[in-house]
Amino acid sequence: MKTAIITGANGFVGSAFVRELLKHDVQIWALDREGCNNNIRQSDKVTFVPFDLADIAAVKDIIPIGNYDFFFHFAWAGSAGLARTDTALQLQNAQWTVNSLRLAKELGCKRFICAGSIMEHEAMAAAYTQGNKPGLGYIYGGGKLIAHVMCKSIAAEIGIELVWAEITNAYGVGEFSPRMVNTTIRKVIAGEPPQFTAGNQNYDFVYIDDVARAFYLIGKNGKPFYEYLIGSSTARPLRDFLLEMKASIAPNLDFIFGDIPFTGINLDIGQFDCSQTERDTGFRAEVTFAEGVKRTKEWIESLSEKN
Repeated sequence: MKTAIITGANGFVGSAFVRELLKHDVQIWALDREGCNNNIRQSDKVTFVPFDLADIAAVKDIIPIGNYDFFFHFAWAGSAGLARTDTALQLQNAQWTVNSLRLAKELGCKRFICAGSIMEHEAMAAAYTQGNKPGLGYIYGGGKLIAHVMCKSIAAEIGIELVWAEITNAYGVGEFSPRMVNTTIRKVIAGEPPQFTAGNQNYDFVYIDDVARAFYLIGKNGKPFYEYLIGSSTARPLRDFLLEMKASIAPNLDFIFGDIPFTGINLDIGQFDCSQTERDTGFRAEVTFAEGVKRTKEWIESLSEKN
């Protein structure tokens, strides 16, 4: 039986991934903060371990040194909202990620799979475009990029396989963050016309079930010291996604484009290419954006009915 250690196991992506691993009969050590295990599926194959990112080395007192197949690192403080702009926190996240990598090696894990972000590429473009004045949102992407660079060097030095999975934009059932898809669907439910930029920037979204399946296949089949993008393989201008959302869940509601200025970086469409992921791991997204937002809207509405 395969064994995996997962940090951030109670979070949006982490809890979906626990459910995915259980489909494959994987024994799981699920790590998250004390008392944060309400989203983790109960199973005799899951052992919950309370931990603090700031003291992750203490996990060695709970999880015995052994022979583990995977260490998946999802834990990241301040992944949404104003905390994304906190420079000290994002720098600390990078160090905590390196600490997690070292712990994985000490516990006897064969490979370390980390949740990166396409914002790493946006952060590089923002920093190295002459005259550009990037917004504070790139601080989060910069933290992920720093973690990526440091982990790659440290993994090579200590002798553990590093596989870096970069998520485009995960969304779906189970998310409570104030990110675009979530907030837009909530406005739709309230009958409030959502407002956007012109929507000409290239974008991609990938449904949470596909994200979880991608991490499983990347962990299993990915090549060491490779980066794999997790996306829908249907990247296009943001406006096209939003019009698909409108047609799916809000055909009679106005979506207003152009009232909000766009001050970010527009990545080339080639940056969203998932062909390497498809070739090496066998992953390809299955849930269309129209279907994904429909499922998410129904879930949000069901929460309101319960309250």
